[in-house]
Amino acid sequence: MNKLDGSPKSSMEEVMAVLQRSSDFIRFEAEGTEVHYWVSYFRTLVDPKILQESILPYAAGKQWGQLQDLKDMLPMEEASISIDTDDIREKLNQGYVMISSSRYALPCLLIKATLNRTRAVTVPEVEFSVIGPKEAFVESIDTNLNLIRKRLPADDLKVRELQVGDISKTVIAVVYLENIAEKENVNTVWQRISDIQYDQIVDSSFITQIIADNQHSPFPQLLDTERSDRAASAIAQGKVAIVVDGSPHVLLGPTTLMEFFFAFDDYYFNYILASFFRMLRLFSVAFSILVTPVYVAALNYHYELIPRDLLNTLVSSRGNVPLTPLLEVLFLELGIELLREAGARLPTKVGQTIGIVGGIVIGTASVDAGLTSNVLLIIVALAALASFSTPLYLVSNTIRFLRFPFLFFAEFYGLVGIVFCFNFLAVHLLRLTSLGRPYLAPIFPPRLKDMKDSFIRLPYSVMTKRPVQLRTKDEKKTDPKKAKQNKDIDE
Repeated sequence: MNKLDGSPKSSMEEVMAVLQRSSDFIRFEAEGTEVHYWVSYFRTLVDPKILQESILPYAAGKQWGQLQDLKDMLPMEEASISIDTDDIREKLNQGYVMISSSRYALPCLLIKATLNRTRAVTVPEVEFSVIGPKEAFVESIDTNLNLIRKRLPADDLKVRELQVGDISKTVIAVVYLENIAEKENVNTVWQRISDIQYDQIVDSSFITQIIADNQHSPFPQLLDTERSDRAASAIAQGKVAIVVDGSPHVLLGPTTLMEFFFAFDDYYFNYILASFFRMLRLFSVAFSILVTPVYVAALNYHYELIPRDLLNTLVSSRGNVPLTPLLEVLFLELGIELLREAGARLPTKVGQTIGIVGGIVIGTASVDAGLTSNVLLIIVALAALASFSTPLYLVSNTIRFLRFPFLFFAEFYGLVGIVFCFNFLAVHLLRLTSLGRPYLAPIFPPRLKDMKDSFIRLPYSVMTKRPVQLRTKDEKKTDPKKAKQNKDIDE
């Protein structure tokens, strides 16, 4: 049996023998005005409209003797003549039509007629916003690049493409502003993607895990977004974007931990409101991680720290509960996680019903059965609600995970264990990097200039420079003098 091993010695007959094993591979002989020729293509990859209107009429109805003559006549941008069987095989699998002068003759004319079926640009589903643009990326890389270029019509916006995946041949584009982005960041991204040795790249999430600085960290080290306005703004700041064909999400880097708690709506609100919402999100994250571990630690070791009135309420609510505080918390926490997973995997309408009805039924039944206290039920529900305040889904998963190590440390060592676990977390974050840049910036190393857009967001007239973290070639966004508010004429 003939096999294609990717070597240039594979003959045209061997290539056709392998491809014709697929039922959707079409190969037929046709007769033109002066010549006989063979047409080969995959029916499921080729656009029949292009084939019937822009290729076959010229091949059958025009006078041509050589493939170059036919190539010059065709109204097609991407057409080439090749004698490389590996190139021919690859192009056919990408949706090209092959025309040859005889059954197994070389060279062959390869004409791009790819059938592109993509969904229309819709509103963001994960990063939905009330105000601001409503355009989200789709699975077509050309459409996504169009959305970015439409917002950044600059000559120095560079797009560098390469194919990754031995089987999938996924096209990946690295997008950046040449006059702003630091060359080292661009080279780091390009080198890491070029070095990928994997058979298939299905989505951008594969890339963010493979090229991450620390693949064993639960924290995402590249920012994942489906919003075209967020991606364009990040590129203008000096970041590097990674666009993967077939994925509706774009990766941005280098990034920091603080950016995962920024909703892009913050830049559409007044800076006072935006700062308030950011502080609320950060408080929600801390509350979601620590409230149940503190509950376990207080009941096991530090009940003297609880006010007397509150202690009486806790004692009365736990009077009939046979479980220890840790088992009680784990019962509710795991129950909520199961409801989340069930709601996410089931169809939308069924998932919403399961989430609402299941939460009410299980919560009420567990309290009535004496398995949990009503106080803890309120605390766990608030912690779950607080975890949803993060605008990016990837980091919300990390927050959900972090509660469990804190819970076990609180069970064994009380508040000391919580502090000990926090120190582990702090050391891990201090050592973590994104494309070689500090992950905790601007907190550590401390960069006061970047604090203008971190815990709070100051007015645009103050944020006149790009982040120091990115080390951009041009650090100024605008002239600080021009950014100041001018007086009215009549003043």
